[in-house]
Amino acid sequence: MRFLITAGPTREHIDPVRYLSNGSSGKMGYALAAAAVARGGSVELVSGPVALPPPPGVNVTRVISAAEMHAACAARMTACDVFIAVAAVADYRPKHRSTDKAAKLPGDVTLELEPTVDILKAMGRLRTADQVLVGFAAETSDLEVKAPAKLAAKGCDWIVANDVSATGLGMESDDNAVSIWNTTGRVGMLGPAPKTRLAEQILALVLGDGGG
Repeated sequence: MRFLITAGPTREHIDPVRYLSNGSSGKMGYALAAAAVARGGSVELVSGPVALPPPPGVNVTRVISAAEMHAACAARMTACDVFIAVAAVADYRPKHRSTDKAAKLPGDVTLELEPTVDILKAMGRLRTADQVLVGFAAETSDLEVKAPAKLAAKGCDWIVANDVSATGLGMESDDNAVSIWNTTGRVGMLGPAPKTRLAEQILALVLGDGGG
């Protein structure tokens, strides 16, 4: 089985040294890539900037921005059986990027932003009927409303949602707790547990087997 997985954050540069980003460590995406290889899968991992070594047996493509991640995924989408969008992609980028480091100015500064490409939704448009699409949703409230809404809006088969406001779980942590939805509704709650263990459980649920 061929997997295409995204992981980590993206960086949307304001100038050569400043950027917009988030606290994603990439640990969940990398754990899923390793778990997919352990199942005998062929794995393409498109990774934003993280401080993690490549999982053994995984082909890693490193990117910085949302635009780069989108291009890498679009180029690989037709060759996968399962697409898992774990990356915490920035929703906005500066409308104008300075080629030089911007000087510090007195007073307030206004930064004009524009939306980045919605990678999960874009891959949902590219998918074929036999491909499985799995999205991740990092929320701080109302998972019961936001997760199924995202599943429908993005054209996913599955959504894995977690509350990133929970202490000791989620971004930058080794552990997580998630709820999983498909088109029938919520089908599972996993954790708290190490992300390595959750990765195995998520794949078993999504692929409809016991982990073999």
